[in-house]
Amino acid sequence: MQTVLDEPNRVTDKEYTDADGSAHSEQESLSALAEEEIAPTDGKLGETAEAYVPIRKRGFRYGCYLFVKRTFDILSSGTMILLIGWLLLVFLFVKWAEDRHNPVYVSKRVGKDGKVFKILKIRTMVPNAEEMKQALIDAGLNEADPPAFKMKNDPRITRVGKFYRKFAIDELLQLFNVFIGNMSVVGPRPPLPREVEEYTADQRHRLDVKGGLLCLWQIQKNRNEVKFEDWVRFDVEYIKNQSLWLDTKIIFKGAYMVLFDHSGE
Repeated sequence: MQTVLDEPNRVTDKEYTDADGSAHSEQESLSALAEEEIAPTDGKLGETAEAYVPIRKRGFRYGCYLFVKRTFDILSSGTMILLIGWLLLVFLFVKWAEDRHNPVYVSKRVGKDGKVFKILKIRTMVPNAEEMKQALIDAGLNEADPPAFKMKNDPRITRVGKFYRKFAIDELLQLFNVFIGNMSVVGPRPPLPREVEEYTADQRHRLDVKGGLLCLWQIQKNRNEVKFEDWVRFDVEYIKNQSLWLDTKIIFKGAYMVLFDHSGE
């Protein structure tokens, strides 16, 4: 496994502290989310039975970082949508022509502080992919550490879907998620609600920041061979060391992986 990118200077203890207990005691119960994944009030996912205190950074420096990061998210995603909007329509039409089903896949994901939102993707699988997934799990074919699910030769992926995944074309609709603020360009990949239900307290730290298109896990060579505990470690390392310099390196390395290194397919 490829080592993590050179780390920037780590923040000091004064730059971030843990939130007090009241910050997370107001969240809804996790069991309620299992029955209805979007809550009628604030849509937040509740805390687990294990003790969990989110990592919180504070201070003027971090506030400036968040402002620049959000500005970049809006400008970059907005510009890309304007430039390739017509191309997105072509990709959607090609996918529709393959099987005559809705080419847009909408999935509920868990974002910062457990808030559930809908993520957009170009569908790359057969229409009954969710039903097949459970059958594959029951057959013991999951090649990733639970709660994640990965298969190198997933039978649910269509021919067009394989091409789209090879060049991350299926992820382009998430530019709209970035533009409206559900996601960021850089951040941990947003998990499924049912995956979060199985998280330990340490794993829930993946929800301490806004999810993103790119993360440290995604720029690892043969990333699908990375164990889930190492995936979480990468995400927590990113959260503790957030900086514009680290975000920039992840963006450029991510572009390289998409264009030239397909070991993570």
